Amino acid sequence: MTILHVSAVKNWGGGENHIENLCFELKKSNSEINNIILCVRNGLFHKRLLKTDLKYETAPLAFNLDIRFAFKIIALCKKNHVDVIHIHDPSAIALTIIADKFYSLPPFIFSKKTSFPIKKKKLTLYKYNYPKIKKYLCVSNETKRVTADSIVDKSKLMTIYHGTNIGTKSSETPFSLREKFAIPNSKKIIGVIGNHIRAKHFETLIEVVNELINIQKRKDFQFVQIGNYTDRTTDLLKKVKEYKLENDIIFLGYTPYASNFIPQFDALLITSQSEGIPQVIFESFYHQKPVISTSVGGIPEIIQDGINGFLAPRHDFKTLAEKIIYLFDNKELIQNLTTISYKNLIENFTTQQMAQKTLEVYKTVSNGD
Repeated sequence: MTILHVSAVKNWGGGENHIENLCFELKKSNSEINNIILCVRNGLFHKRLLKTDLKYETAPLAFNLDIRFAFKIIALCKKNHVDVIHIHDPSAIALTIIADKFYSLPPFIFSKKTSFPIKKKKLTLYKYNYPKIKKYLCVSNETKRVTADSIVDKSKLMTIYHGTNIGTKSSETPFSLREKFAIPNSKKIIGVIGNHIRAKHFETLIEVVNELINIQKRKDFQFVQIGNYTDRTTDLLKKVKEYKLENDIIFLGYTPYASNFIPQFDALLITSQSEGIPQVIFESFYHQKPVISTSVGGIPEIIQDGINGFLAPRHDFKTLAEKIIYLFDNKELIQNLTTISYKNLIENFTTQQMAQKTLEVYKTVSNGD
């Protein structure tokens, strides 16, 4: 069976990490499955794939509906006798549909990785309800619930949690955070991983830091944020300067293999206003680091407040700050929290489990069921 994975994302994020993990797992466990990844030429995903032994192809994407990308889909399907096309982002749906108008493609599967509602615009609804999409693989039950509101045939919806690849974990980094930034041992490193996009809502992050440093006068925390800069970055940095927090929050920008820094964190903070389930939570579970997060998307499906992490309402920076203070003022809680998280990860949220469940969907769809 040959699967074509289509990604029209130029950056690197959780969605691309999912593709990589899925293909690695299937290559290891089911070598008869031929996975081919189509990604944007010279994008961050392309640069990442250069360092792997996964099969991939690239196509230019100068604008969202670049016809060259669609024609590449057709060429790959013809050459490799593709059985199923696995679409991994909204832009890739449109491009694959365009390709299908020129050449009859095999059936599609779409992975819905965020809890953003689908806009009720005519063309958007047409795209998401395109008849060749045979299954919608939702990253969480909450994502499934939100998506169902716009999908006509709800029987096509199912949840498959992504999980993490426990066989590829590494703590190898180009530098030590404490050494590079002269962070004393008296300060706890609160790590934040994510690109500077609207969903991550780093405005809340800055308010959390301000609450802890300037309002609560806590000097025992150092924040480190890792992720791609975007057009939102300038305003974020202005806010940091306005609050005089330049020494309290470090922005590293894009850093390859960012999750390798998690063992250097004392805790992970998530301030998102919208999510599917961030991969970085599973990574933190594996490295047994406590997680403090907003209660959005599918996150409450894997974190129980006070049991294996801490949750707060979206945008509620005061509660997030209180949870951080409570955690480190009661350090004896950390071992129990992280032990439960690790056990839950191993039992329910590995990429091995995710890959086998996805493979069953491939078989079903390719058989026409």
